[in-house]
Amino acid sequence: MSEFYGDHPALDLMNTVMQINGGPADSWQSAQDVMKWLADAGFPAGASVPAGLLEAARQLRETVRGLINARKHGEKLDVAPLNALLAQAQRHLELVPALDGSLQVAARYAADTPQRLLAPLAESAATLLAEGDFSLVRKCEDEQCTLWFLDRTKSHRRRWCSMALCGNRHKVASFRQRQKA
Repeated sequence: MSEFYGDHPALDLMNTVMQINGGPADSWQSAQDVMKWLADAGFPAGASVPAGLLEAARQLRETVRGLINARKHGEKLDVAPLNALLAQAQRHLELVPALDGSLQVAARYAADTPQRLLAPLAESAATLLAEGDFSLVRKCEDEQCTLWFLDRTKSHRRRWCSMALCGNRHKVASFRQRQKA
């Protein structure tokens, strides 16, 4: 199962590259890795793997990374690459019955090309860029970590991508430092 620390799909997308043993490690080594990640993230992955998916997913990831970094630092955004991908999306709405017998509206996407398959993820990134509170979009405070997250905590004081990863490492280092003193 994929690991998600970002609390938003666009940030989880960026986090598919993380630091392991001092260097970047891409969790997407094949198109099947991308398909599994999409399914684990709750995106409709479809049954077939379109040719060029790995390259398109990596390109989307780097486009989103650049846009989020620019937005976070108050820089001008070049939204043309993301808009180009969004323009290729084919979706329609469909009424589907819920478990309680009521009706719900669900978006259905075409998935015959990599761009169309990735369209829901691109839409999620666009929504974060347009409507997200970027004072709550943060990079993990561990200097060696490259993961990003959306701070959804009540006090908005989250510092780490994960307490189990970077938070505990920081606590142990602080404890050892105090013991030396």
